[in-house]
Amino acid sequence: MISKLIIIRGNSGSGKTTLSKEIHHRLPHNTLLIPQDTVRREMLNVKDGEKTFALPLLENLLEYGYHHCSYTILERILNAKWYADLFKEAQELFGSQIYAYYFDIPFEETMKRHQTRHEYSFGEEKMRSWWNEKDYIGFIPEYAFTSQMN
Repeated sequence: MISKLIIIRGNSGSGKTTLSKEIHHRLPHNTLLIPQDTVRREMLNVKDGEKTFALPLLENLLEYGYHHCSYTILERILNAKWYADLFKEAQELFGSQIYAYYFDIPFEETMKRHQTRHEYSFGEEKMRSWWNEKDYIGFIPEYAFTSQMN
């Protein structure tokens, strides 16, 4: 079995979770979805940032996906600098079988999208504090989704 990794990243409110869930639903059984915020917030109750305590578990989940699943989907903001070690680990495991996508959406559009969510809970000030424009990984090629795409 050749395991494939799909990485879906971007700023808050860009559409990552919606796309990740749809891909997860459409792929065959034995597809692992790793929502970084679920691991960080709900499973571990730790803050995001450089050297977050979620990193070891995220690395373990990637390794599990590599060895046991046809597809692994890693999604969320995943700041390129903070998660560089995780992306290096992913590259070592999955090699050329990484399909990475980045939502390169303007702030105003992410605010509009965020306000349509059922659990809308973050205001503009909070969203701006998280904003990290054009946060590409650099060493893993990422396909950009833009607001001009339908």
